[in-house]
Amino acid sequence: MSKSRAEAAAGAPGVLLRYLQEQNRPYSAQDVFGNLQREHGLGKAAVVKALEQLAQQGKIKEKMYGKQKIYFANQDQFDMVSDADLQGLDAKIVALAAKVQHLQQSCRHMEAELKELNSALTTPEMQKEIQELKKECAGYTERLKNIKAATNHVTPEEKEQVYREKQKYCKEWRKRKRLATELCDAILEGYPKSKKQFFEEVGIETDEDYNVTLPDP
Repeated sequence: MSKSRAEAAAGAPGVLLRYLQEQNRPYSAQDVFGNLQREHGLGKAAVVKALEQLAQQGKIKEKMYGKQKIYFANQDQFDMVSDADLQGLDAKIVALAAKVQHLQQSCRHMEAELKELNSALTTPEMQKEIQELKKECAGYTERLKNIKAATNHVTPEEKEQVYREKQKYCKEWRKRKRLATELCDAILEGYPKSKKQFFEEVGIETDEDYNVTLPDP
């Protein structure tokens, strides 16, 4: 055992006695060890030994709960508390609990407000955003002005003519595709190979080969 660990073990009874008296609640040896090992450098064996020593000296009390020993401060050393004192403590607990709840709500509100502020644009960022939007709007305005000033607009008559021609050519496309399909199907009835092999040998390319879809009528 190192010197520091030995010194900690030697002072363990005093440390544990003060701790149990200050907390005034039951603890297992494991609880005490977990709560004090980092601050005082106490080992588990030193904690168990010190607790047993204090219990034998009558400075603390111990009770068995199943297979576990529970240690707590000797209650004889504390003054008796009257019912009025207990009621006063209960009222104080209720008031403090309400205060804690109010503070928690205030903290949540401030956290939400802080999150909102952090996500908002700063003044310089907002000014930069405004300038960029103004520049973008000016570009759209100039583009609209040029479109309105152009002399090559498509007239309604020209638009109607283009639409009629589209309908005409799509109708012819549909007709020729149907005739070609019927002709190929007739040939394939007596063709010994597959449709794909027939198309490859003849050199037929379909709309599907080029991902072309016939427009709806």
